[in-house]
Amino acid sequence: MSASGTRSFDVIIIGGGPGGYVAAIRASQLGMTVALVEREHLGGVCLNWGCIPTKALLHAADLLREIRHGADFGIQADPKVDLAAMVKRSRDVAGQLSKGVGGLMRKHKVTVIEGSARLAGGGQVKVRTGDGEQILESDSIVLATGARARNLPHISADGELIWTAREAMVPKSIPKRLLVIGAGAIGIEFASFYAALGSKVTVVEVLPHVLPVEDDEISALMAEALVKDGIEVRCGTSVAALAPQGKGLVATFDKNGESSDAEFDRAILAVGVTGNVEDLGLENTAVSTDRGFVETDAHLETGEPGVYAIGDVAGPPCLAHKASHEGVLLMEYLAGGEAHVLAKERIPGCTYAHPQVASVGLTERAAKERGREIRIGRFPLFGNGKALAIGQPEGLVKTLFDAQTGELLGAHLIGAGVTELIQGFTVAMGLETTEAELINTVFPHPTVSEAMHESVLAAYERVLHI
Repeated sequence: MSASGTRSFDVIIIGGGPGGYVAAIRASQLGMTVALVEREHLGGVCLNWGCIPTKALLHAADLLREIRHGADFGIQADPKVDLAAMVKRSRDVAGQLSKGVGGLMRKHKVTVIEGSARLAGGGQVKVRTGDGEQILESDSIVLATGARARNLPHISADGELIWTAREAMVPKSIPKRLLVIGAGAIGIEFASFYAALGSKVTVVEVLPHVLPVEDDEISALMAEALVKDGIEVRCGTSVAALAPQGKGLVATFDKNGESSDAEFDRAILAVGVTGNVEDLGLENTAVSTDRGFVETDAHLETGEPGVYAIGDVAGPPCLAHKASHEGVLLMEYLAGGEAHVLAKERIPGCTYAHPQVASVGLTERAAKERGREIRIGRFPLFGNGKALAIGQPEGLVKTLFDAQTGELLGAHLIGAGVTELIQGFTVAMGLETTEAELINTVFPHPTVSEAMHESVLAAYERVLHI
């Protein structure tokens, strides 16, 4: 600490989510002194109000579906939902992991400061805490402040009738009629959860497909699965108005200029996120933003020398694993290591609905738009013994290869447990594997992963089980 009371560190990280806390651990491992400033809970939105608690809820919904179909396996059961217990367990899991992050910070001797940080320029950060103000300084400052749910210009979440994901995770009762606005991963996951618990769910998406970032073929299969689960899907449709009516809401839909109304008890706004860039003192620096996110170069540095940004605040894809990986790469770069650049096309994406969706690399449309000549392999899960054995034969594994070189360009999966399978294709892409290595890889039997192998074989007209 200097004579003026300013505390100096090798790196200051603002935000303790999956980007910030992982960056802090890696920096400590590399011998740096680290200050981590967090204004709310260690673990960030992902651990406390996103990735982890939603997966606890979605797993509960999956268990409910399994039990309801127990008779198919010779098991008779009559399940009853205890919503309060379900929500409590998800919160307990989040709380346990948040405490675990605190333990990791102590283990790695990271100085954690609870407060709100602002850039003051010149390598200084002012932190407002419950005890007053602290001044920190460093040649390397990392913004890892994450993002929050976005509102529409004419529709804003109020926490009562119109929910964000946060309110949707702690319901006191199950709405009979639920509107989900936005059919990205978050919207589809909540639609799947509430439909399993008995809500009559309507999903509205302004774009032509649900899960619009996914391969068109996978999106179409997901839409079919949602309808089969009793969910109404309205694509190419906007919500022109959403107004309170009695104890619920009335929505006005617009599709190709034709309007219609429908009544709901609650609505979930799931139309994307915007970066937490407010009240960070960016005006005191040369940091610039674009459409709500901090702009960075390939090495995650902003327009202000020595100020970096990682994770959601630095823009899409807004995924926890992308944030963590950026944190590690940045700390190694700051420590003088090799300057790796994150290949965003090799970042896998997962949707934990029913059924699950997972993907990595180019979609079929994107590959064709880039002028790539491709070979496509498809293998339906009804040809997989393990999928049949567990009673979940609906799904598809789709692979794309460069027709000339055999380079694996993309993989797109829908079905039971596919979020645990996609890492195989992600590793393969990272190793620059071609079809030859994948064809000659031995996959264990009986596993759903065999469908991955069969999809590769199908691309080269060697499929065995269909």
